[in-house]
Amino acid sequence: MSSLALTLPVTSVVSVRNTKLGRSFCNGGRNWSGLIKLSEKSKSRRGYGLCCKAELSELAPAASAAYGVLLLGGGLFAYSKSGSKGSLFGGLTGSVLMASAYFLTKSPETRVLGDTIGLGSAFLFASIFGFRLASSRKPVPALPLLLLSSGMLSFFVMAYMHDSLPAIPVPEPLPLP
Repeated sequence: MSSLALTLPVTSVVSVRNTKLGRSFCNGGRNWSGLIKLSEKSKSRRGYGLCCKAELSELAPAASAAYGVLLLGGGLFAYSKSGSKGSLFGGLTGSVLMASAYFLTKSPETRVLGDTIGLGSAFLFASIFGFRLASSRKPVPALPLLLLSSGMLSFFVMAYMHDSLPAIPVPEPLPLP
């Protein structure tokens, strides 16, 4: 009898997930979502819904832009409501930092620098809102902004680690006997 060797290289493994609108394909680390046969429905309830398979480096520009817009809007709102020049300066500073992180994370060569700027500014604002919450003991607006800044801080830490650590090469699997 002859023995049959079966090898599955990592780049050729294809996973298919049925969604409500179609199927999502993952091939070799690259994720592709496509609509195939809209009339075809999944038989199980687990396959319903859309899933996000984007990598952190793909989400970092959008996250930094959204966070920058929220910081700018919050600073302008606080200035118009109470005349706080500190909030206006903080909102403008945060939006400038996040705009620079946005443009730096769009390029693969400067992605780590953009993640670093986003991480540093999220840490700065989490610290500021944490101190403000501790000193005033008023949960609004410091607590929601502290939670938002802490979430962005954890996001930029993960993005920085994802982009700065080297990729670990995966050896070819051994053939099955």
